[in-house]
Amino acid sequence: MKRIDKVYTNGAFISPKGTMVFDLINPTNRQKIGEVVLGDETDTQEAIATAKEAFKSFSKSSIETRIELLERLKAAVHKREKELIEVMILEYGGTRQFCTTSIHYAISSFSNMIEVLRGYDFNRIAGKTQVQMTPVGVVGIITPWNASNSFICNKLATAIAAGCTVVVKPSEMSALQTQLLTECIHEAGLPKGVYNMVNGLGNVVGAAITSHPDIAKISFTGSTLTGKLIAKGAVDTVKRVTLELGGKSPNIILDDADLEQVIPQAVFGAYMNSGQACVAPTRLLVPKTKLEAVNRIAKAAVATVQVGNPENETTHVGPMVSEKQFERVQHYIQTGIEEGASLLAGGLGNPEGLENGNFVKATIFTNVHNDMRIAREEIFGPVLSIIPYEDDEDAIAIANDTTYGLAAYISTADENRALKMATQLEAGRININGLKHDPLAPFGGFKQSGLGREYGSFGLDEYLEPKAILI
Repeated sequence: MKRIDKVYTNGAFISPKGTMVFDLINPTNRQKIGEVVLGDETDTQEAIATAKEAFKSFSKSSIETRIELLERLKAAVHKREKELIEVMILEYGGTRQFCTTSIHYAISSFSNMIEVLRGYDFNRIAGKTQVQMTPVGVVGIITPWNASNSFICNKLATAIAAGCTVVVKPSEMSALQTQLLTECIHEAGLPKGVYNMVNGLGNVVGAAITSHPDIAKISFTGSTLTGKLIAKGAVDTVKRVTLELGGKSPNIILDDADLEQVIPQAVFGAYMNSGQACVAPTRLLVPKTKLEAVNRIAKAAVATVQVGNPENETTHVGPMVSEKQFERVQHYIQTGIEEGASLLAGGLGNPEGLENGNFVKATIFTNVHNDMRIAREEIFGPVLSIIPYEDDEDAIAIANDTTYGLAAYISTADENRALKMATQLEAGRININGLKHDPLAPFGGFKQSGLGREYGSFGLDEYLEPKAILI
């Protein structure tokens, strides 16, 4: 069992002032694997003061210096790639497939931002005016548990590219992962105070970051409910905020698509990251005339989904991160049954032989109506809802009939038809014929899926303020 009893401030691991201890539980078997001493408001204030002091010089650093730091970070994180994957599997319960991809994204975020930085114009002309893109200030980075180190690396890379310093509050459930990543960052040798990290609860450390006048911007990834609280708290000091929040993404299967190909993809796509993914296509919209065939193919596909030990290479769905999350998903499955949706596969309880962990059966509901809670609320588990539609216009209406707007998916034999439909969908990122990721394209949500964008030059814009100089 490992004890995490340090925060990271001013280039050093130091003991926190906070004394609360949080237990770290392996979601695969519900056994305690460690504990973390949580920081408090004083620890947060000290970290912010350090970042503020470091910003004075770092904000003036050259592009070449920032590129060198990003290269060192990439090398330091890559050096411990295998360890980062293993600790993510242990602490989070992510499958080996997903954790390997997630850490790859974490490493590549540094090289992606180097590419952006080399082509980014910090000095522009608007009309007859000089415009300087200047670093916004100290950034508070608040990250969730479902891909912790990947989120931290992406946000940190962007902040460094902009010339900002950061205070990171990771999920307290990710302390083992954050400790290892912070060791990598320490080894990279950033200037003191550029990166600071305080483990702690959202209502303590997160609240202190949100309310502190010396935090200029908050970059948050997490639930819509928490994002709203952060946005409200940031108003008093007019902080800039980037919020990447929840999703209930539609996956529209058009009537010309090859069902034998796209339906299995849709099932496995809905279960990405064990269903604990904000972009997961959890609403499967299919032509009403093809519902029977879709049900048959989906039921056969879900039978091949392997739920089990996340350490195994072949596992597709691992445990939920916590017992609380397990119970949340069970509640939604019960709700779907009570709402009258047809249970096509899965259901309540643990899969056979996996009763000692937070494992949920790979579940599919069909004949779902879009006004049901299972179709409207983010479940964050391996639960797919199949919703029939009448025609393309109806599919678009159903897809847009949600408070969310993070991602959407379209499958069709006619790419032009999909492009036309994409222009009518209210979502920040739309995938046509498959699950894709472009780390240089903007990522973020419409409606209650968030504010602002991440990745690429659009993400870098969010960490900079335009300063107009009129001569």
